[in-house]
Amino acid sequence: MRAKELYEKLDNDFITEGIQDVDWAARMPTLDAYLFPLFKQNGGMGLMCDFTDEIEEVYTTVFLSEKVLSKIMGGQISNAMLFSHHPTSWDLKDHNGNYAAEAKYIAQLKEKNISVYILHHPLDHFGKYSTCGTLADQLGIHIEKPAFSHFGVMCGVIGATDCKTISELQDRYSQTVGHKTSAYVYGNENIQGERVALCPGGGNMMPIANEMLNNNVKTLITGVTIVNERSKETHEYEQRHGINLLGGTHYSSEKYAPMEMCKYFMALGLPSAFMDDEPDLFDL
Repeated sequence: MRAKELYEKLDNDFITEGIQDVDWAARMPTLDAYLFPLFKQNGGMGLMCDFTDEIEEVYTTVFLSEKVLSKIMGGQISNAMLFSHHPTSWDLKDHNGNYAAEAKYIAQLKEKNISVYILHHPLDHFGKYSTCGTLADQLGIHIEKPAFSHFGVMCGVIGATDCKTISELQDRYSQTVGHKTSAYVYGNENIQGERVALCPGGGNMMPIANEMLNNNVKTLITGVTIVNERSKETHEYEQRHGINLLGGTHYSSEKYAPMEMCKYFMALGLPSAFMDDEPDLFDL
C-alpha cells in the first residue's frame, strides 16, 4: 500500500476537528531532525517519521520503548509502519514519565524504511478502537456513556459492572491484564448496583474525580495510581469523598487499543501484529 494513502486514511478516520495534543516534539529535541514537519506543528499527532513510500506490514505498540524498538530492529522488517499510541517510552521511577527514544533507534528505523505513526489523544477518544472502549470491553463494563472531555476528546466512560465488590472487580482486572493491580479502597467495598468510571493511562486526575462526583460515581478504573507529588492532591480528594481507585499500569490499561488496531490494518489488506511490552508495576 502506498504510504501516503495510509497516512491520509488514518488522519481522516482519527484526527478529527477539535482534537489537540501536548506538543510532543518539544519533549524530544534530540529527535528533531527525524520528525515530520506537520508532527511538530500539530502537537504531535499523526505521521511522526516519514521513512518509506510503500507499507507492506504494520506493527502496533503502546510506547516506543527500547524493548519494542529492539524487537523491530532484530527482525527482517522493512517497508513497514510502526503504529504507536505514544511517541515516547514510559518510566515514572527514573524518567518522571514519558521520555524520548534514543536517536540511534530512530536512525535504524530510517535505514530499514520503517515509518512511525502516532495516535495519542485521537486514540483515547471514545470509539471502536479507543483506549477506554477496548478496556471496558475486556473488563465486561456495560458502557452507559462516554465521559471526561480532555484536549477535545472523550477519554473515558461511565458504565455498569456485574462485580459486586471492589475486590471482585480488582481480581477481574488482574486476571485480564495478567499481573497484579492496585486498589485504593477509599469508599465502599460493596459496589453492587453502582456505576463505575473508566479512564485508562493517566486518568487519576482532579477534573475526572470531580466529574465522577457530579455523576454520583464512586469507583475509577485507570492505569497509573501511585501516590506522588503529582497525584497526592487527587488521592486526598478521593479519600475525602469516598472514591475507590483501581490501577493496572499505564501500559496494560492502554494496550487493548493498539491490539484492536491490528484489525483496522488487516481490513486494509496489511498484515499487522501487536508488539508486546512490559508493564511497569511502579505505576501502581
